[in-house]
Amino acid sequence: MAQPSNVSPAIYRHIVDQVADALIFADRDGIIRVWNTGAETLFGFSAQQALGASLDLIIDERFRAAHWHGYRLAMQSGQTSHGAQVRTTRAMHQDGRKLYVEISFAVVCDEAGAALGSVAMGRDGTARYLATKAARKRQPD
Repeated sequence: MAQPSNVSPAIYRHIVDQVADALIFADRDGIIRVWNTGAETLFGFSAQQALGASLDLIIDERFRAAHWHGYRLAMQSGQTSHGAQVRTTRAMHQDGRKLYVEISFAVVCDEAGAALGSVAMGRDGTARYLATKAARKRQPD
């Protein structure tokens, strides 16, 4: 998508910083390069703490192997396995709490189609996830 001529790069930076949802961009190696205010709020890490760090910062240790397998495949293929679907996934808050995050992912590619990294946009879905899980348990088999 071409940048509209009447929208400056500064406006794009303001949008990224000020959107309420967490917006994270990680390069091909999974190093965090963009971490907005929404990500600070959701995960508890400041941009100073997150920028330059591995995505392992927010990935529960028990899910890291699967995450990195999928990440490498996405970087090779130029697409995610779930397309534009919003998914609920586990993540870690700075204080150690486990979060359920409603998140969408996309591979960011250059003009030639080469993967540059991955962008994710998400919000806290912990309350909804736990309420749905509790409701399922209450339903008769």
